[in-house]
Amino acid sequence: MDDKNNTKILVLVGSLRRDSVNRSLAQVAADNAPAGVEVELYSGLELLPFYNEDIDVDPVNAEVVRLRKAVADADAVLIATPEYNGTIPAVLKNAIDWLSRPYGAGAITGKSVGVVGAALAQFGGKWSHDDTSRSVGIAGGRVVEDIELHLPIGTLEGRPVTDVPEVVEQLRRAVAVLAAATAEVTA
Repeated sequence: MDDKNNTKILVLVGSLRRDSVNRSLAQVAADNAPAGVEVELYSGLELLPFYNEDIDVDPVNAEVVRLRKAVADADAVLIATPEYNGTIPAVLKNAIDWLSRPYGAGAITGKSVGVVGAALAQFGGKWSHDDTSRSVGIAGGRVVEDIELHLPIGTLEGRPVTDVPEVVEQLRRAVAVLAAATAEVTA
């Protein structure tokens, strides 16, 4: 980050599929971030071991250390989540579990967090959005309730996210709202 005054937002994508719509949402959010906001996509959630308190001891797994550091170094977190069987994907829940530890002092504690997502379901992943928000809140994150984008994938009609101006604008606005909420906390 060149400018120390930039707000740094780290994006966690709950889909591991390279060409997922949620990965596209994350990339569009990064590509259309407002001035003064840097958005970076995190890669490697699939490399995390399943959370187990027995292995959350020194030396902690290198991928866990990398995730915790990336979130700790960010000003805020944006989560792009699909909906798997009506709820949050396991890889994302696992990351939240790692970020919640140590209890009360985890990397996500006190961070502003926004949740967006797309799913095949008619409500565009509303259940996953709600479950992710609940999990993040219990883990210690500050969920920004004003960010609510759950996109039914069918509404894209096969078009890439970049070709749907209203979705691009919703993502730009979500990033701006998350950055503003972060600035309020640090002011």
